[in-house]
Order: sequence, then C-alpha cells, then structure tokens
Amino acid sequence: MSLFRSLVFTSVLVGLIAGTAVTLAQFLGTTPLILAAEVFETGGADEGHSHDAGAATEGHDQASTAAATTAEADDHHHDPEAWAPADGFERNAYTFAANVLTAIGFALVINGLMQISGKESDWRHGLIWGLCGFVVFMLAPGFGLHPELPGTPAAPLFERQVWWIGTAAATAAGLGLLFFQRKPWAAALAIVLIALPHIIGAPVPPEGEHALAPEAMSHRFVVVATMTSLFFWALLGALSGYFRRRFEA
Repeated sequence: MSLFRSLVFTSVLVGLIAGTAVTLAQFLGTTPLILAAEVFETGGADEGHSHDAGAATEGHDQASTAAATTAEADDHHHDPEAWAPADGFERNAYTFAANVLTAIGFALVINGLMQISGKESDWRHGLIWGLCGFVVFMLAPGFGLHPELPGTPAAPLFERQVWWIGTAAATAAGLGLLFFQRKPWAAALAIVLIALPHIIGAPVPPEGEHALAPEAMSHRFVVVATMTSLFFWALLGALSGYFRRRFEA
C-alpha cells in the first residue's frame, strides 16, 4: 500500500508541474497560431481567400513561436453548434485542467513502468523513459498524422484514431523489444513492428480539399507542436525519475 501511495503521489506531483509548464508553453506558442487559424476557419475563411499573400503573411506573423501538443489543435475541430468554452479565461482554464489530467495519467504510466522494470530510478533514467514516450505518442504517429490547425482537411476521425492507436502500440512494442530483449530476433521484430504502420500508411484527407490557413502557418504549427511535445515528455520523464529517487531515499 505504501508503494501504491508513493506511486500516485509522485505522479500527481509530476503531473501538476508538467501540466502547468506545457500550458504556459501552449499559451506562448500554439494558442496564437490556433486563434489566427480560426480566423480563416470561421468568417475569415472567405475573406482570407480574397486577400493577397501580404495579408496572409501578416496573419501568420501575429502568431508567436513556442510549443504545443496535437490534442490542443484537435480540440478545435468542432461542430459549429457544439458547446465550446468561451475565449479568454474559461478556455485557458479548461486547457490547463486537461493538460494537468493528461500529464498525471502519463506520469502514472511512466512511474508504473519504471517500477515494473525494477531498475534504479533517477532523472537520467526517467528522461530516457520520457523520450520513449515522445517517440511512441508524438514522433511516430506524427510521421503520418501531423498536428493540424483548425480548418485543415482530414480523413474520417475513426480511421485516424485506429491508425494512431495502432502506430503507438506497435512503436511501444518495438521499443520494448529493443530495450528488454537484446537478441537479433527481437531487434528484427522490433524494426518490423515500428515500420509496419508506416508501410500500411495513414488515412489521407479527401481529394480536392485545401487547408484554409496559409501553408507557412501550418508548417510552423507542426514544428512548434513537436517541440512542445518533446519538452513535455522530457520534463515528465526527468521529474518522474527525480522524485521517485527522492521518495525511495
């Protein structure tokens, strides 16, 4: 029971810190990009098509550079009649709560896996686990389904979810074989598992549809989202290893 309490307490503490940090990173980085893209998606979309390249560049320059996660952008692909938090404090509060809860959940996974592995915990080992989480949940799926701004054409949601989950599971299994089975057959199987989802290919959006936001803005968002995810997972892993070592001592 003491071990369980320590695991939960560590995960909650790490989740609060990492969730707060990534919310700040999103506020500085992806939120301006998303708000700028929503102008093209709602009212500004028709207007945006009539603007010249200079106006598009002006809208792009209003967004600052920092970091974000894919989920933040996906939350804005909503039905116009569906409920959504109001802009400002309410929207930021819901984003913060979602980030903290997500961080706590992933911290529970990382701490649980470190406990099962039976190896010594410190911030360096935790960082490795965090980077593996980044590869599994962001980098590998991002090769086929990159973070998207509002107004970006996309394949049906169910197809994307199936491919994303399959890619994350296959990548996690492949990394597990590489780390815990140091044998030639395990390495070969790991390569097959990691490559298989990309050989199958991610679902593609319908032909003939184009993103409403400028291409430069979309590219910038992908870079910012990826870097924020890397920051989030590195922080989550390093803090998990650090606090586990402190509590074990």
